[in-house]
Amino acid sequence: MTDTHEFTEQDGAWTGAYRAPVNASADAAGSIHDDSTAQRLGFRGGTVAGSIHMDQFPPILMHAFGTRWFETGGLSTYFLLATTHGEPVRPFVESRVDASPAEDDDAQVAVWMEGEDGRRILEGTASIGSPSEPSELRRRLGRLREPGELRILEHVRVGTEADARAARIDDGPDLDAAQARRTEPLSWYRETSPWGGAILSPMQCVHVMRGPEVGFDLRRHEAVGLFGAIEVQHLAGPVHAGRDYLTRGKLLAVGDTPKTEYLWYESTLSEKTGRDVASMVMMLRFMKGSSQLWS
Repeated sequence: MTDTHEFTEQDGAWTGAYRAPVNASADAAGSIHDDSTAQRLGFRGGTVAGSIHMDQFPPILMHAFGTRWFETGGLSTYFLLATTHGEPVRPFVESRVDASPAEDDDAQVAVWMEGEDGRRILEGTASIGSPSEPSELRRRLGRLREPGELRILEHVRVGTEADARAARIDDGPDLDAAQARRTEPLSWYRETSPWGGAILSPMQCVHVMRGPEVGFDLRRHEAVGLFGAIEVQHLAGPVHAGRDYLTRGKLLAVGDTPKTEYLWYESTLSEKTGRDVASMVMMLRFMKGSSQLWS
């Protein structure tokens, strides 16, 4: 791989250069990425999807864990602050003390992302293998309280399972477009990788594992949604472009805050042989202020 990336060590963590992520969905009228809609709901402007921020981490994660991160590595992120188009941010990954990327071990470290003003955009964990401690999102799932009044998600039932659906990202114009807007592109996302053929980035893994949302009927009541947290875990990775997969899911939890209703679900990506390749934990928020049910 000929890709080059900038890393520095700062206060016990590796960090990359500031990048300016794009709001790739700014023209999606009526969504949280649309300036007028986002501002009406109290945001500074149309928001950059949290999954785009996740793509800033792999180069540092490979520095910490080696290329094995794409095989059994995970990235678990809880979003704290929404950013707008072109707002500079940089990722941090806790240094591994007395460890080598080549070591065949199970490990987990803290990760976070900051804006130029030092405010945290997200926080979470990254891992390799099967560490004994739970990830950031698994910890948060274990601390959830009972939901209050639900109106947007009143029909949602914890434990509901979504049947397997076909999932695939083709090797072609879609990969070219994604590579062009990435803040930390890797040639492996578009060209031959050590595993043969192009592989998917965390952002694309999120996209390919969202199929279960259709089976959960999350859009029964109109409301503006946004990502609250995402975890991508490689089980027998990497995930490849141009391959046919199946994705299935299960609803894990529902709840509410003063401004949102939210749900958590888990999605698993498998080959048609039945082998599980990757999994995702997703938290989706729905803005009460965007729903007539709360007017």
